[in-house]
Amino acid sequence: MKIILFGPPGAGKGTQAKLLSEKTGLAHISTGDILRQEVKNNTPLGQEAKGYMESGKLVPDALVTEMTKKRLSAGDLKNGFILDGFPRTEAQAKALDAILDGGIDTAFYLETSEKVVVQRLSGRRVCPTCGVNYHLTNMPPKKDMMCDKCSVALFQRPDDKEETVKNRLSVYLKESSSVLNYYKKQGKLENISGDQDALVVLKIVLKKLPALLKK
Repeated sequence: MKIILFGPPGAGKGTQAKLLSEKTGLAHISTGDILRQEVKNNTPLGQEAKGYMESGKLVPDALVTEMTKKRLSAGDLKNGFILDGFPRTEAQAKALDAILDGGIDTAFYLETSEKVVVQRLSGRRVCPTCGVNYHLTNMPPKKDMMCDKCSVALFQRPDDKEETVKNRLSVYLKESSSVLNYYKKQGKLENISGDQDALVVLKIVLKKLPALLKK
């Protein structure tokens, strides 16, 4: 089963991908993780990507596609995978179809309202030492604004501030429309409300999978 997870920042794609991977045994592939690993390993692809990332530019479609293609050729994906963070453009979606025999099986889009996205992201706080994420409402630290493990003050990332979150959401909705329409035309797009609790979303996805496998 070849699955793609779509959704705006704060939709819970990463959480959902992890839960779904644990339930199905499918490998979770995050293009963000791939990028960071390539850069960390100082590969030729990583060196090229690092230049764009350090200058604040988007990594070009061709480079991201090449990294994803490399990962998809690994031997641990015989039973399928859950792809998170790719494709981001219609060009990338077409490139993915060219890489995969028959393309993907289904694309789940976690539709999430602005109110929920802002609540989830603006409430996030991070430990500067160990990198653990907390949330002021959903998962607050035991001590006021201090990391439970490191006992250092938590901070809010600049891109998690409310106005920035709203801008990120607006940009995402504009950029993702062509990709979503691409899979909708193929009859492979499944819309699910990402406003719901993660376990509720997981239950809906798992319920849909048997029917999708029969397509």
